[in-house]
Amino acid sequence: MNPNKETTNLLRFFFVFFFFYVFVLSARFQLSEAAKDSSAQQVKLQNRRLGSSVVFPVSGNVYPLGYYYVLLNIGNPPKLFDLDIDTGSDLTWVQCDAPCNGCTKPRAKQYKPNHNTLPCSHLLCSGLDLPQNRPCADPQDQCDYEIGYSDHASSIGALVTDEFPLRLANGSAVNPHLTFGCGYDQQNPGPHPPPPTAGILGLGRGKISISTQLKSLGATKNVIVHCLSHNGKGFLSIGDELVPTSGVTWTSLATNSPSKNYMTGPAELLFNAKTTGVKGINFVFDSGSSYTYFNAEAYQTILDLIRKDLNGKPLKDTEDKNLPVCWKGKKPLKSLDEVKKYFKTITLRFGNQKNGQLFQVPPESYLIITEKGNICLGILNGTEVGLDSYNIIGDIFFQGIMVIYDNEQHRIGWISTDCDKIPNEYGGDISEEAYPRGFGLITELFSGSDSSKNKNLASDGEL
Repeated sequence: MNPNKETTNLLRFFFVFFFFYVFVLSARFQLSEAAKDSSAQQVKLQNRRLGSSVVFPVSGNVYPLGYYYVLLNIGNPPKLFDLDIDTGSDLTWVQCDAPCNGCTKPRAKQYKPNHNTLPCSHLLCSGLDLPQNRPCADPQDQCDYEIGYSDHASSIGALVTDEFPLRLANGSAVNPHLTFGCGYDQQNPGPHPPPPTAGILGLGRGKISISTQLKSLGATKNVIVHCLSHNGKGFLSIGDELVPTSGVTWTSLATNSPSKNYMTGPAELLFNAKTTGVKGINFVFDSGSSYTYFNAEAYQTILDLIRKDLNGKPLKDTEDKNLPVCWKGKKPLKSLDEVKKYFKTITLRFGNQKNGQLFQVPPESYLIITEKGNICLGILNGTEVGLDSYNIIGDIFFQGIMVIYDNEQHRIGWISTDCDKIPNEYGGDISEEAYPRGFGLITELFSGSDSSKNKNLASDGEL
């Protein structure tokens, strides 16, 4: 054998082996980096999805409608329903063609169930948190509900599950299956006719709340934002993308509250930046309530101060069917701008006196002008209507501010905002055509359903 040739072959073998080894290592490194990039991208997408929001335009007003509402698609194919945006209750429900007793919508605009009831053994059935749940004799029996509101309206029905087509602010479309109420018996015994809306969008703190369900599915964070304007517009968001990074005033939710309402810690009542002597009052933030309700002591205190302030002013007490306390001018009023100079700012101070969080309410956010041209006080005596010591901040106080219900950090925030502008910069088509609108009341879950009330509905109650 030629030793030079052998040496040459060995060198060739060495170089081939070396380059092959380098190639394999390089390929493995590139594959590893690609896998890392893919994994990182997946995590990024997941984080982006979890951080996204659903944004809806809002329509409505405190007076004369008495509610703010959004439009929400449900089902496949989707059907639009106008729903009251209600942070005062957990359960979302729509009028249901089962058939329906007491529904205000025609059958074509009611929800039609399709063998999609939730069994009573499901966790969300117990998540209704009703004081008296019906016994679940058969795990496959449908989950019935009965929900009542402080205006004595009520809805009876069964829980169902269906698709909710949503477009997130990050541009992605999702179709989560959510649980809600199919209401086949609606009662409205009060003096006022029921709202002409299809149901209620429950945004409370319970398991059955739409925001809690979206959080559990990883679609959004459990943060609710609403901004209600004085001019009949606004927006609603589920998720935290609309929350400003600065300028928000925050106060903690009460930790010892027996209910799942958005109840704050104790506050002091101020009038014209001066103490009224009324302290230690807890407030429930409730977008389902048109007006604000103070307990008897706080109500009488603020009413006395307003009346004292009006001495010598060109406003006189008058009766008006719309609200208990009203005044008239020398001629019918057309705008609050004509008289708001005669009224002072009301302030709720949460926390301590030195570093308390101030929720300021200017006159235009606690007064209304009626069709008679009278000016009326949008603060009512909650004790007189059966709310006992509850104090409820309703839509009238929310006008012109962004309110943030942060269930992630157990706090509520607010900041003055132009609520007439829908934040299109947060992505997606949130035009009125894409997401038309919704509505409001004071609401509260009360005792569970009583089968004796529903004997005449036995045949219709099975969906």
